[in-house]
Amino acid sequence: MMTHCLKLPMVLGLTAVFATAAHAEDGDVGKAEFQASCASCHGADGKGKGPVSELLKMPPADLTTLARSNNGVFPTSAVYETIDGRRKIPARGTREMPIWGERFNLIMNVPHILDPAYDALDPSRDLREVVVRTRILAVIDYLNRIQQK
Repeated sequence: MMTHCLKLPMVLGLTAVFATAAHAEDGDVGKAEFQASCASCHGADGKGKGPVSELLKMPPADLTTLARSNNGVFPTSAVYETIDGRRKIPARGTREMPIWGERFNLIMNVPHILDPAYDALDPSRDLREVVVRTRILAVIDYLNRIQQK
């Protein structure tokens, strides 16, 4: 009962956040997430010329050519693994893209992460994972739609 009481306000709050983001980008949650999380490096158009791209050691990838570079097939799994940090990109160094910070991190802003037993009992844990996966999938959907033919 207590878990249900905690989850309902969180779900309603997340719904409001996603509704606001969707409204801001004409109903395109993936585009809104891309603009908020990726455009500073990869550019608003995804071509790798964002406002901070000149400050990086390695230029950001042109995300509109991912399918072309993969024999015409959008590499969904590879993109997901790159975003969530499982796929290491040697030229980048660390697996975490610094501009994203904790936005795509499953354990974000949780003060008790040093106590795994407590974290395992946290009722918001499953919801955090859902939010992170939803954000990643929204970005992937948007990237798939902006691929050059």
